Amino acid sequence: MTPAVEFRGVSVHFGATQALAPLDLSVARGETLALLGPSGSGKSTALKALAGFLRPSAGRVLLDGQDVTDLPPHRRGLGVVVQSYALFPHQRVADNVAFGLKARKTRRADVTRRVGEVLELVGMSEYARRYPRELSGGQQQRVALARALAIRPNVLLLDEPLSALDAALREDMVAELLRLRAELPDTTLIYVTHDQSEALALADRIAVLRDSRLVELGPCEQLYRRPATEFTASFLGAANLIPVELVRADGTVATVRLAGRELSAEPSGTLQPERPVALGVRPHRISVGELGPGTFPALVRGVQWRGSGYRLDLRLTDEICDIRAEVPDGPALPAVGDRVGVSIPDGCPLVGVGG
Repeated sequence: MTPAVEFRGVSVHFGATQALAPLDLSVARGETLALLGPSGSGKSTALKALAGFLRPSAGRVLLDGQDVTDLPPHRRGLGVVVQSYALFPHQRVADNVAFGLKARKTRRADVTRRVGEVLELVGMSEYARRYPRELSGGQQQRVALARALAIRPNVLLLDEPLSALDAALREDMVAELLRLRAELPDTTLIYVTHDQSEALALADRIAVLRDSRLVELGPCEQLYRRPATEFTASFLGAANLIPVELVRADGTVATVRLAGRELSAEPSGTLQPERPVALGVRPHRISVGELGPGTFPALVRGVQWRGSGYRLDLRLTDEICDIRAEVPDGPALPAVGDRVGVSIPDGCPLVGVGG
């Protein structure tokens, strides 16, 4: 089946600066792909090249198998929602939503009907006569979504659409986007974010970018549970990377040595004998208690209350490394300077370091 979106060797340069290394990527119809990475990783540049806001320095952009590299944005038929929402302040909500339809010279009756449909879809029907300044940030975001959806795009692009909202509103809007996904099963979504929780909640697959390059691509659960690179392990879920010695590996199970003790691990990438390896251990999988058999000695260096529990900053003895653990509230909470026992579970992903 022809992909809804294809990047074929797409790169972007600003003079001597490489904003996007050659990118080869395809997205299926109805799929939601998250472009995830820190600031400056190239994710927004890729989206702008797809939307037509940037001309690739090399490579081709295809929509439904058609080369659109040289088409202007308004001829690509894409829906776009940006971080600032870009609503027209002098126009009412209904007029903002109707903008794309009027630009396509849609009949007035059809414009009115379609505006009503999409405002109903995003729960904003009663605000049609208001101006953007009379809306909250979450409501403005819904209007921006309605405007993008009004033209019935096959592909909807969202560039950090929730970053200007507070935490509670972001959670509400993630739920709203999930509902929209269910109601628009044939619409392809490409979602740019630096927030890994948004990517995990919304996407079918995640493309992880770093320093303008695609680092890793795969289904959300695969990248979270079995990341192939140290960067993905640490960025997607904030895993601790604990240096270990690789004893043996048979493809599906590996044995590693940490502080003289052997643990089983799950190889998640191509391991090379000459490269160091590390266990990717999520903070919530680390248990902290009294020092005893089967535990690794550690020094408590910091304690932070996080509402539902605590984050502990720990130094594994013998200067192995610093790690973080998430533990529930309780009477046995250690204090800074205490020496504790740390338990690391078997089956954590094993990734290559460096290279």
